[in-house]
Amino acid sequence: MCERRAEGTPIRRRGAALERAITDAAWEILVEQGYSGFTFEAVAARAGTSKPVLYRRWPRREDLLVATLARHWRPLEIPDTGSLRQDALTLLRTVNAERVRMVILMRVQLADYFRETGTDFTDLRSRLLPADQTPPFERLVSRAVERGELTDVPRPARMVNLPFDLVRHDMLMAMGAVPDEAIVEIVDAVWLPLLGLSPHGTQSAD
Repeated sequence: MCERRAEGTPIRRRGAALERAITDAAWEILVEQGYSGFTFEAVAARAGTSKPVLYRRWPRREDLLVATLARHWRPLEIPDTGSLRQDALTLLRTVNAERVRMVILMRVQLADYFRETGTDFTDLRSRLLPADQTPPFERLVSRAVERGELTDVPRPARMVNLPFDLVRHDMLMAMGAVPDEAIVEIVDAVWLPLLGLSPHGTQSAD
């Protein structure tokens, strides 16, 4: 792959190397200028290619945005500690350490995108997940049901995914990482009681 000589100067690259260069440039533009500056012209100039090259791969600006975010949206490792409480704490701590910058960027730099498309963070996040992938907290709850830690009853998705929603809310309010004591409180004082469990992982009395 050739190096970019100067912004706006086309360079010969093909296939995966070209797409990496484009999505790298698109990421830089998004971080620096937000969605309002995220144009085919700006990305093509930064990547040292042409707008038709971008349009052939991503017909709409939204398509390029999703491809750019997907490249930087690292899959989370789903813990399996044998305890729903410990699984939840481990997962939230991983989100807190690895996703805070992305969550804040998506909220701040993509405000214009959400207004323009009438979508929200949850809609965009669903597009970044593989089509066959179950959301992380749904997997944790299913696993807890399989090992008999939780009763097998229907639970609303809002309830199951509440820990992530609350941590994301705190990230956005503080514009930074969430204190660990807040993560423990979300799991022990809010989520587990909603699921009918005590912080010790035992079924709560009715």
